[in-house]
Amino acid sequence: MNDTTYTIPVGPVHPALKEPIELVLNVEGEKIVGVDVICSQVHRGIEWLGMNRNNTVQNIYLSERVCGICNVCHPYCMVMAVEDALGMEVPERANYIRTIVAELERIHSHLLWAGVAAHEIGFDTVFHYSWALREEIMDTIEYVTGNRVTKAIMMVGGVRRDIDKDRRERIEKAMEYYLQHFHKIEDIFLHDKTIKMRTRNTGILTKEDALKLCAVGPLARASGVKKDVRQDMPYGAYAELDMRAITPDMYTGEIVGDVYDRIIVRLLEVKQSVELIKGALENMPSGPILSEKNYVKLLSILKRAEGEGIGRVEAPRGEDIHYVRLEKGKESFLSWKIRAPTYNNVLPWIPMLLGGEIADVPIVAASTDPCMSCLNRVTVVDEDKNKKYEITKDYMHEQSLKKTRRLMRNE
Repeated sequence: MNDTTYTIPVGPVHPALKEPIELVLNVEGEKIVGVDVICSQVHRGIEWLGMNRNNTVQNIYLSERVCGICNVCHPYCMVMAVEDALGMEVPERANYIRTIVAELERIHSHLLWAGVAAHEIGFDTVFHYSWALREEIMDTIEYVTGNRVTKAIMMVGGVRRDIDKDRRERIEKAMEYYLQHFHKIEDIFLHDKTIKMRTRNTGILTKEDALKLCAVGPLARASGVKKDVRQDMPYGAYAELDMRAITPDMYTGEIVGDVYDRIIVRLLEVKQSVELIKGALENMPSGPILSEKNYVKLLSILKRAEGEGIGRVEAPRGEDIHYVRLEKGKESFLSWKIRAPTYNNVLPWIPMLLGGEIADVPIVAASTDPCMSCLNRVTVVDEDKNKKYEITKDYMHEQSLKKTRRLMRNE
């Protein structure tokens, strides 16, 4: 570092960051010449909780709390891992319902992101319009599942609720609504000269860096990496629906890998999700929605189960992976590991920010649609010895007791 280089901390609490994460930027004037990313501000110990609950079914509802936005993909991924360990087949109708609900979530997530992105570049009118447009999908989700946020629809071996005639009609009405209004949001985000000037050639992630840093989801696809779990390893009803990964050249004829390309991918995915949902409704077969309806029997099966399984789902932010290990006689997980998409998509911030300006930080960070609650792990670094070690559950319990006593003394 020379005399003209300064260090600027951004976060962990900052107006440009919707969740706690710290960026340490080295700048020369307005130009960013060095980036360090410091995570682990909001670790919640969900995996440990899942291994200490009464039974596996309870963990479905815990997995919904990994992320408030991606609260279908995480339980979806978790039950797929359990079903993989059990060797359990899911009824075909249940697979179609899972796919429909997952795509409803994708629409809501991408429209929420569009509003946040507009806010980060100073277009609060577009922010409010995007979220007003999102209300239709939130109302539809509530009508179909009973909840706007945590849907509680996934179950080991299928789903907890069917899509009857009334729910189907409500979904079809919402899909027509988005087909009618898609051109408006397309015109705002992709044809507005000011938005394009602010996002074109900003935060570029090359295809080479995207592959090298294992970027996933819309971030990777915007850089020309045509990977999508729904396409590459189809689950649910995606194989029957002929799912294809979306890249920005489908719209513009070129791939730049910048913020503008990430907007293109997400908006086109909203339209794609509408078509996938319509196709799933048209082709949904009749039949059961659970492989085992008897809850007591299901718990007995899970208690006697032994083995390990993996679930892979294309969450709105990218590939989500859950690993579980079951042990005979233990009703909850022996082991549960979650690798959410943000875990992959934070390191690409470094090449995306290098060479840019300080004012680019909010929109570049937001363009990856990060979720710090999904990302965080507990790791402590001893800077003197450069030695990393994990915090044990006993140490965490001891520290929580100390903090509680200290708070009680101050009352």
